Amino acid sequence: MIAVDTNILIYAHREDSEWHKKAYECIVNLAEGSSNWAIPWPCLHEFFSIATHPRIYAPPSSVADAINQIEAWLESPSLVLLAESHDYWSSLHNILNASKVIGPMVHDARIAALCLQHGVKTLLSADRDFSRFASLQIKNPLISE
Repeated sequence: MIAVDTNILIYAHREDSEWHKKAYECIVNLAEGSSNWAIPWPCLHEFFSIATHPRIYAPPSSVADAINQIEAWLESPSLVLLAESHDYWSSLHNILNASKVIGPMVHDARIAALCLQHGVKTLLSADRDFSRFASLQIKNPLISE
């Protein structure tokens, strides 16, 4: 299964992003495809926070637009939402130790732990910081391979 990180969601949503077209096509292909794909819940929270933040975007997405976007993704019948389960701490604990994460990098470790806990093999992200999590394959859909 493939999961999608916040930055790809943001670029797919924000038409003013230079990566909008590629990110949008990527999400549409996943959402309309027959294979399951995933979004970790923390990525949806972060999407809303960034898209509606007036210091990041001028103008920011409205609350209604951000909510409508999330609801559109949730309508994909093949979408799996990744959330913590009873054995989440074990997964996070292992990642924290192996990657030597400290401080705010725990957010990325949390995303990686959720992905691995749910059997995600690949995370689509433009964030190179995820490379510290060796158990998870990171693919940037915005660049040609």
